[in-house]
Amino acid sequence: MLHASKDTYIAHPAENKPHPAKYSLLIQRTISDLIWQEAKINTVEADPANFKVLDPFAGVGNIHLLHDELGVDTYGIELEPEWSDQHHRNEKGNALDLPFANNVFDAIVTSPTYGNRMADHHNAKDNSKRHTYKHYIGRDLSDDSSAMLHWGQEYRSFHLKAWVESHRVLKKNAVFVLNISDHIRKGERMLVTNWHLQTLFDLGFVLEYSTLVRTKRQKHGQNGQARVDGETVALLRKVL
Repeated sequence: MLHASKDTYIAHPAENKPHPAKYSLLIQRTISDLIWQEAKINTVEADPANFKVLDPFAGVGNIHLLHDELGVDTYGIELEPEWSDQHHRNEKGNALDLPFANNVFDAIVTSPTYGNRMADHHNAKDNSKRHTYKHYIGRDLSDDSSAMLHWGQEYRSFHLKAWVESHRVLKKNAVFVLNISDHIRKGERMLVTNWHLQTLFDLGFVLEYSTLVRTKRQKHGQNGQARVDGETVALLRKVL
């Protein structure tokens, strides 16, 4: 049985809100190629429908493109109902307390928040353009949302808890595909990617593949012309 326990969630009508950090086409293609290789090798009779993939930070549900394209069995957990309700395969839930039994997923594919200025959640006093989670959803974010955490100790503590939960629900030898990026703060590069990778190493994952995908970066706002070159897609495997 996939779920250890789960309250029934009945989706309610919610106004569709755009999400400011969906996968780019190049990121999606890179992830699809990695998961397709895993699904062909590690499923019963090479049937991708037996390959279970989870995104614990699912947003509006782009993870389910893997279901549409590859036939794998995708699950998405998203805290904010305005985003969760936009795909029928999503479930409203919390990445810090996943509603699944131990050792049930063949892969996690996820893109956590980066701890950059998209986490700004002050109340705007003018009509200038703001590319933040709060301004896209149009309200204060929920408790236990990483989307309002800037890079720092609180951000790191939150994601350590999330990765412990992710480790719990993955089978041994399952893969963790991470899309993450550094950012520039006050002229200095914040080494967000290295922290996530080292944290996953400490939890019992090994790195098998990593690539830098050059993507279009936001050019407005503070540090608009000081952006890192691209985003990392890394495939790690659970060995402990």
